[in-house]
Amino acid sequence: MADSIPVPFDVKLMNIVASLIFALCGVMLLAAAGWWVLRQPFFPLSGIKVDGDLTHTNAVTLRANVTPQLAGNFFTVDLAKARSAFESVPWVRKAVVRREFPNKLRATLVEQVPVAFWGTDDESKLINNYGEVFDANVAEVDQPLPRLSGPLDHAGQVLGMYRVLQPLFAPHDLSIDELTLSARGSWEARLDSGAVIELGRGQAEEVAARAQRFLTSVRQVAGQYGRTLDSLESADLRHKDAYALRLRGVTTVTDGTALPAKKK
Repeated sequence: MADSIPVPFDVKLMNIVASLIFALCGVMLLAAAGWWVLRQPFFPLSGIKVDGDLTHTNAVTLRANVTPQLAGNFFTVDLAKARSAFESVPWVRKAVVRREFPNKLRATLVEQVPVAFWGTDDESKLINNYGEVFDANVAEVDQPLPRLSGPLDHAGQVLGMYRVLQPLFAPHDLSIDELTLSARGSWEARLDSGAVIELGRGQAEEVAARAQRFLTSVRQVAGQYGRTLDSLESADLRHKDAYALRLRGVTTVTDGTALPAKKK
């Protein structure tokens, strides 16, 4: 029996390459066929499930706003665009969207939690507990909130300053209704009594120290002139180691020790 002639290496290589090409073509044909099938109206979305702790929005309104922005079927719908569509709805801070077999989308939403109004009275802006400003119908807020304002890119700083200062005023039965950061970096607070407090510039520690010095002595100073804190009209804390105080009927400058009053 004659020995078989060995196949040359270049022939083997060509056979391998041809087999790989055929296999690749087969895979591409299958992928194209599968993509064509997925794009056909065989797998339409039949609904969107919405869950999350929602107070200011409801599932019906959300679906009505989001559904027109969705394109494709169960397999081809763009989940990133769907998430953006949900997050564009007022009061929605974050959305997680996923497919739910066989033909639904499920959106889990996190709603905005307002901690203060932002800007002027005629603006429809709020700030959440992350220091993020968002647009919403402020008429839907059913709780008293302070008003913060300042450069938009400093919203987090303004909220942080409010959180530092408010606990200092609270033990004295005073509350900050408004806190403003000017374009030049100066702080001003308006209390629930209507009094305006010029807090000056500086980091939170510096401003808090001035406020604490003021609060420690202001009741005593007012008492020396027969006044209570309800008589406080304004205070300027921008003086070094002192503050200027205006009471109804009395004005003075003091570092904690009463000086002769100047009648209005």
